[in-house]
Amino acid sequence: MATAPAPFSLSASTVPARLRAAAVPAGTRGRQPRRGRMVVRAKIREIFMPALSSTMTEGKIVSWAASEGDRVNKGDAVVVVESDKADMDVETFHDGIVAAVLVPAGESAPVGAPIALLAESEEEVPLALAKAKELSNGQPQQAAAPAPAEDALATPPPPPTPAAAPAPVSAGTKGIASPQAKKLAKQHRVDLAKVTGTGPYGRITPEDVEAAAGIQPKPKPAAASPAVAAPSAAAVPQAAVLPPVPGATVVPFTTMQAAVSKNMVESLAVPAFRVGYPIVTDKLDELYEKVKPKGVTMTVLLAKAAAMALAQHPVVNASCRDGKSFTYNSNINIAVAVAIDGGLITPVLQDADKLDIYLLSQNWKDLVKKARAKQLQPNEYSSGTFTLSNLGMFGVDRFDAILPPGQGAIMAVGASKPTVVADKDGFFSVKSKMLVNVTADHRIVYGADLAAFLQTFAKIIEGPESLTL
Repeated sequence: MATAPAPFSLSASTVPARLRAAAVPAGTRGRQPRRGRMVVRAKIREIFMPALSSTMTEGKIVSWAASEGDRVNKGDAVVVVESDKADMDVETFHDGIVAAVLVPAGESAPVGAPIALLAESEEEVPLALAKAKELSNGQPQQAAAPAPAEDALATPPPPPTPAAAPAPVSAGTKGIASPQAKKLAKQHRVDLAKVTGTGPYGRITPEDVEAAAGIQPKPKPAAASPAVAAPSAAAVPQAAVLPPVPGATVVPFTTMQAAVSKNMVESLAVPAFRVGYPIVTDKLDELYEKVKPKGVTMTVLLAKAAAMALAQHPVVNASCRDGKSFTYNSNINIAVAVAIDGGLITPVLQDADKLDIYLLSQNWKDLVKKARAKQLQPNEYSSGTFTLSNLGMFGVDRFDAILPPGQGAIMAVGASKPTVVADKDGFFSVKSKMLVNVTADHRIVYGADLAAFLQTFAKIIEGPESLTL
């Protein structure tokens, strides 16, 4: 079995505790021991699919570092999981034996779903295998549940019989509860051992706890809106189920491509506008030739110039996250779009306004290396406050960039090309010019704000001495 290369592995010190595989006892509740007799409960722990980022809803198993029957220790990396942006080693919280792998390499599972069972000793392995069989027998029922719902659209009469089998957990088994469900159970004094979970893989949800406590579910206010929203909701699947082109091959999105698709669709809801600005780059080109032997790239020079301009125009570095207010970011973190195999990612140069171009270049080199290997940490790709996309290196002279969710602006940089320019006295000369287009969120950034920012950015580029300070 192939494992991730050693340089890319995440040690126990680098992986936050929240990213490690959660493990919770899944055995039955022990009875009260009689006097003079000790009762030992079997300890079988479920290793769950962890949430490796705030946007992750499911993960794909890249490879298992531990096979069935292997003994592992607390802190050992047992599996490599592909999230929407990176591949990460996931560690176990407990010592034990990997008794059963529930999700093999190459398959996906939702966040919170069990992906393996860990037995405390060899005596518990048969119990773990029985538990694995129980879970596997329950999965087809869950997978088949949506089918009656689809048939109900065509034939109304069928009763909702699939609801009679809500969970693959036996009545005497203590299900796994979500944190919110545990909190509600404590508030309402509900014994979780007596609650049957209806969530994925028998997980106990807050609704299960409220039902056990006799709390009536709150009615959903959107009673009249479905009639209005029904046409638009039905129109979306129609576009997704177009007949295939003869001879075409359908390739499903990878996890990263699905995340990019989701973000791009979300960005369409933002009222964005675009402003272009031509900038003379002769002096910037001269500076680049001087610092290039020291490892400084043009991307770093542009990112540094953008950060310095943002420091003078903080509203362009702001964002609108709730549709009601401004969020002014105290840090200037420049995210730079990078194309990688099978997708797109934006490594972040943090505090770009405070670091010199040489340290930024070293940081950028490390980020690109990790991005190519899909080993970026979440804060290294999700903490950007402003994005830079440079297609000028490919000879593209102008283009518009799509605004990333959660940011106020993104800059699209075109190629610098020789251009005939007339000065104020009417004399002609040839100078290198590039066109910069900025897409901004019009809820927080107005035309005058963006024009002032671009003027400042142009002054820095046309007089780049400040970039080396």
